[in-house]
Amino acid sequence: QVKLVESGGGLVQAGGSLRLSCAASGRTFSSVAMGWFRLAPGKEREFVAAISRSGTTTYYADSVKGRFTISRDNAKNTVYLQMNSLKPEDTAVYYCALTSTATSYSGRHYYTSGRSYDYWGQGTQVTISS
Repeated sequence: QVKLVESGGGLVQAGGSLRLSCAASGRTFSSVAMGWFRLAPGKEREFVAAISRSGTTTYYADSVKGRFTISRDNAKNTVYLQMNSLKPEDTAVYYCALTSTATSYSGRHYYTSGRSYDYWGQGTQVTISS
């Protein structure tokens, strides 16, 4: 049974930083790709970042590029999202997601689509005050 547990959310001022973590179990972690999405009130779910199985390839939404960094530690079965220079518009519930069907040929379109992901965490709230 796959389980994804996010942590690290909270309330910070604009310009601050947060580091989200997502601990995965139930799959061989090095064989799955991971992504982060977010959902803000009144908006549709938005892709944030994704990382390949090996960690060598990453993708970012334009809105977070240069401010957020996704990484993974396969020894700890954990994916991270380091968020710097946070803005009020980053306020959302952040979800990590797992996809077991990514291949070395999977490109940006695959990783940025929520439909590519098989499992989702429960989400962690991130609130940025102005």
